[in-house]
Amino acid sequence: MFQQPKTPEAKLPVTIITGFLGSGKTTLLNHILAQAGDRRVAILVNEFGDINIDSQFLIALDENIIELNNGCICCTINNNLAEAVWRILARRAQVDYLVIETTGVADPLPIMQTFLASELWSFTHLDAVLAVVDAETFTPEHFESTAALRQVAYADIVLLNKTDLVSDLQIHTLETYIQTIRQNPRILHTRFGNVPLSLILDVALQSSEAIENMPSHAHDPSHAHSDHLEADGFMAVSFESDRPFKLKRFQEFLDYHLPAEVFRAKGVLWFVESPNRHLFQLSGKRFSLQDDRWRSQPKNQAVWIGRNLNPLNLQQLLTDCLETVRSPSEVDPKDWINWKGQ
Repeated sequence: MFQQPKTPEAKLPVTIITGFLGSGKTTLLNHILAQAGDRRVAILVNEFGDINIDSQFLIALDENIIELNNGCICCTINNNLAEAVWRILARRAQVDYLVIETTGVADPLPIMQTFLASELWSFTHLDAVLAVVDAETFTPEHFESTAALRQVAYADIVLLNKTDLVSDLQIHTLETYIQTIRQNPRILHTRFGNVPLSLILDVALQSSEAIENMPSHAHDPSHAHSDHLEADGFMAVSFESDRPFKLKRFQEFLDYHLPAEVFRAKGVLWFVESPNRHLFQLSGKRFSLQDDRWRSQPKNQAVWIGRNLNPLNLQQLLTDCLETVRSPSEVDPKDWINWKGQ
């Protein structure tokens, strides 16, 4: 257990970033880090699954906490939010702001309570809860998810992301619907999470009185967390391999064999046809690959999130995509160039 500060200095402001699977939370975090300027931001990332993929999208993490070149800090939560926050407070002199990314299926209420109804209240100030919404896919019927609605219901700021993919009419309809869930939130439009930090940090939109208006049944964080996961039926299937994927097999998997129950996937992928490390993201049927360099021994790591998945079947489908014989004569770099150009 980390030693608590002896005297409360100026309270550390905290922003909670929530949002459903694939809404763009990690993209927003990268934007915050890139635009932090002189503000030294600590980022806490929490992942739904056995493999911490989000932290790899932010920076290569070799330890539980790492300091970036711009003075910002990244830290993994490791299933104990309060302990991670005390770890940050132990470095209070080096931190100006704390940003927490929840999992895509998290109810934000227990996380809010960590700051509003615990001893951390003496050392931190909950500045705002921000919900990132995928403007293209968010509808009342699409997810059938209690968590997705609660993320908006407790949000002080709703970030309508990916607005370039929808019409003005769709945006207006979505804003009208959001107003039925949360009265008078600050609604911002964005593409790729690109928003001025002055609109989302140091905005003082939360107060300690907020906890008094929360449902009484939700005052047990563990109860609230298990309730919504059980009701929504979400699960994560992790996949790791020390062998690379065969490009054509993986493409065929995405095109023809990806289970319809998969909502979201993230991973660091290794293809036999490419020397690079590839950051893979899938949301619905859309996916992207970002080239990067390997900082460690190449391997495949991915987390697939959905409702009522068959883990053994999904892992077998991915295993079938792996390279069996790694002969240089069998590798055609043109395969990679052609696929990337699609």
